[in-house]
Amino acid sequence: MRYETLAVLSGLPEDPHGAVGLPIYAVAAYGFKTLEEGQERFATGEGYVYARQKDPTAKALEERLKALEGALEAVALASGQAATFAALLALLRQGDEVVAAKGLFGQTIGLFQQVLGLMGVRVRYVDPEPEGVREALTEKTRVLFVETMANPALLVPDLEALASLAEERGVALVVDNTFGAAGALCRPLAWGAHVVVQSLTKWASGHGSVLGGAVLSRETSLWERFPQFLEPDSKGQIPWEALGARCYPERVRTLGLSLLGMSLSPFHAYLLFQGLETVALRVSRMSATASFLAERLQGHPKVKALRYPGLPGDPAYPNAQKYLASGGPMLTLDLGSREAASRFLGAIRLLKAANLGDARTLLVHPWTTTHSRLKEEARLQAGVTPGLVRVSVGLEDPEDLLALFLEALEAV
Repeated sequence: MRYETLAVLSGLPEDPHGAVGLPIYAVAAYGFKTLEEGQERFATGEGYVYARQKDPTAKALEERLKALEGALEAVALASGQAATFAALLALLRQGDEVVAAKGLFGQTIGLFQQVLGLMGVRVRYVDPEPEGVREALTEKTRVLFVETMANPALLVPDLEALASLAEERGVALVVDNTFGAAGALCRPLAWGAHVVVQSLTKWASGHGSVLGGAVLSRETSLWERFPQFLEPDSKGQIPWEALGARCYPERVRTLGLSLLGMSLSPFHAYLLFQGLETVALRVSRMSATASFLAERLQGHPKVKALRYPGLPGDPAYPNAQKYLASGGPMLTLDLGSREAASRFLGAIRLLKAANLGDARTLLVHPWTTTHSRLKEEARLQAGVTPGLVRVSVGLEDPEDLLALFLEALEAV
C-alpha cells in the first residue's frame, strides 16, 4: 500500500467495543491474573506490565511509524532529543567514537558535547561526503550520524553512498529524519540507513501542540559486530542469538524507557497517531508553497542568498532530487546582517518561534536562538550566519505569504 493509505489504516488495534479510532489508555500499570502470567510477562517482555515501558496507545503509534518508514521496529519516546540520546546510548560505550556531519541541529551538538563527552565518547565532525567520512572512520568508530537535511543549512547527504560505506566498515549509520517528515518526504531506511531518529513534534504532530520522538531500525546483521549484543543480558540470554535484529530496538526500549523513563504520554501518542493521518497531504501542500516562495524571492535585491533544495542550482538539488519526494517545506533567507534580519522579523506579520512543521508558517533567527550557545566558528560551520532567517512554511495561502514576505522585505 502507498504512504497515504498506510497513514490512515495502519496501526489501528482491534477494539472490543468496535471503536473506529484509537483509544487512549491513560493507566500506569496492567494487571495479570496469576503469578505465572506475571512471571511470563516479565521474562518475555510480551504483553503490558507498566506504562513506562510501553502502553497500547504508544504501541499503535509505533506500528503506524513502522509502516510509514518501512522499519522492522519502532520505539516511541517523549521527544526527539530523547530519541537521539536513547538511539546512541544503545550503540556506544566508553572509548567509542562518533563521526558526525558538520552543521547539525544546535541541540544535537549540545548533546554530543555535553552528554556523550561525560560518557567518554569522542565525537568528530566532518563534511558528510563519502571520501571525507571514510578518512575520518577509525577502529573505534561505532556510529556515523547525519541528518536527512541539515538544519538550517538544508544540505542533503548522499545517503546511499554513506550507507554502503557504513556497512563496509561495520559502523551504524544513524540518520536524523526529522526533516523527512515521518517518511512522507524521505525514508532513509530504504536507502540503507541502519537507524532513524526523529522528532515527532514537527510534521508528524502538525500543530505544534505536543512533544514526541521515535527510534526506528531495519533488518540487519550489523548488530553481531557490536559487543553489547553478544554478551549475556540480565536474563542470561545473548541478545543477538535470542532476538536477531530486534536486539537493537529492545535495548533502546530497555535503556530509554524502562531505565531512564523517557516515556511518551498516551495522550501525546494519541495526538501524534492522528497527526500522521494527514502528514503526506500537509507536507505536499507546504512543499508546493515553499517552492513558490523560493522561486519568487530568489534574486530579490534585499535577499543576499536564498537556499531551497528544490531549486535547480541549489547545492542540495542533486541529492534532493534522488532522496526527497519534493523540495520540502523549508527554506532560508540570508539578509546580510543581524540588523537586517532583526528589521525583517520585526516587520513580518507571521509567527516567530523555534519550531518546525507547524500548520502555521514559523520563522526564526538561528544565530540568536537555536544555535546561539555554539561558538561563532561552530555556527558558521553549521551554515548559520548573522543574517540568516529559517522559514518553516505552513498551510497559509501562497499568495498571502508572498505578499507578507515582500511587505517585510521593504523594512530591510
